Amino acid sequence: MCALQVRRALARPLGALLASAFPILSLDAQSGKPVTDEAAVMAMARALQAKVLSIDTHVDISPANFTETGPNYTSKLPRTQVDLVKMEEGGLAGAFLIVYVGQTANLNAEGYARAHEQAIEKFEAIHRLTEKLAPARAEIAYTAADARRIHKAGKRVIFIGVENGFPIGSDITNVKKFHDLGGRYMSLAHNGHSQLSDSNTGERDGVWLHNGLSPLGRQVIAEMNRLGMMIDVSHPSKASMLQTVALSKAPIIASHSGARALCGHSRNMDDEQLDALKKNGGVIQLVAFNSYTKCNARRDAEREAAIAELRKQYGITATSRVEVQRAIEALPNDKRNAYLAAQEDITARRYPSDPPATVKDFVDHIDYVVKRIGIDHVGISSDFDGGGGVEGWRSASETVNVTAELVRRGYTEAEIAKIWGGNLLRVMEQVEKVAGK
Repeated sequence: MCALQVRRALARPLGALLASAFPILSLDAQSGKPVTDEAAVMAMARALQAKVLSIDTHVDISPANFTETGPNYTSKLPRTQVDLVKMEEGGLAGAFLIVYVGQTANLNAEGYARAHEQAIEKFEAIHRLTEKLAPARAEIAYTAADARRIHKAGKRVIFIGVENGFPIGSDITNVKKFHDLGGRYMSLAHNGHSQLSDSNTGERDGVWLHNGLSPLGRQVIAEMNRLGMMIDVSHPSKASMLQTVALSKAPIIASHSGARALCGHSRNMDDEQLDALKKNGGVIQLVAFNSYTKCNARRDAEREAAIAELRKQYGITATSRVEVQRAIEALPNDKRNAYLAAQEDITARRYPSDPPATVKDFVDHIDYVVKRIGIDHVGISSDFDGGGGVEGWRSASETVNVTAELVRRGYTEAEIAKIWGGNLLRVMEQVEKVAGK
């Protein structure tokens, strides 16, 4: 038995073990190995899932699922991976619903205005859910204390995250506007360079716009520190991330990334970045996204071919990433929504050459980062309804399977509580304190 297993076994409170009404994972007296009885594992996992404040830090949304007429997020929707019913079924206590606007090349007043409008539409949808559609079942959390209060009341904790700072345009007062609307983290770029920061996608072609952060981006970091808004570094470039660590007066987060040592994708963080994150006091929310969890070049080629055929069907002939995005945005609303739904299906599709990543593969990333920088800097995200999901955790209703795998690997209740949300809330509290000063 390794030292880590011994430490975790000894860390379990004796009183808690004796008080358990179900068989728990423990060490066999003769072999010294963890008990692996699946009934015991699942019983413990379900009990923990019902107890801990579990937070998925990245769930994409469509405003069409937040209307006051027709099926919406309060019911079990057939095409979404997350809604309130699935969260309740899987014991997922809370989630960051995402205000996402895709990057375009229109870094001008027109482009900013359109992006801002799209962002506000998503803010309004989330507020509609918690204030009109289901106020008895879900509530927006503006602070870490709010999250604990809402969870104690038995409601789903809804946070708001902003994916891509593009919609703030060149007006830094929009940072406060988004914060006032509930935005509690924001990334300064997405897939494509923004007016604030370079994107990780520069690794594909070696073309950079700012060599990290732009001057405006540096101002935005200071403003986010002042307001108490967490800085998300999942999509920006490595240079941007390291510059952010140097500038920020508060801990930062990576809201949905993996470990590059296990999967060499530009969206994942390498060891230098992980070490910098630890020094900063931040947290990486490991993401259960198939192609970031388990790399496969042949699968990626097949997926690109399928997406190219889809674009052909919709008359999209552009080849550059930015021009493709413009063509998608130019489609009529119904066609654009159909295109995006089809693209999501392709992203999640399984290929013969690509056995899907599993919950075990996903938790391998958790194990790696825990070993590299410690248990206090690790969290969980899905990127559901944005291409995320692995075998065993395809929707919020299967959330307990992640907890079960953590139990199998000997993580204690206290450690699981940290991974599922405790570390993220600790960072949020520190960001709030910096703002208070």
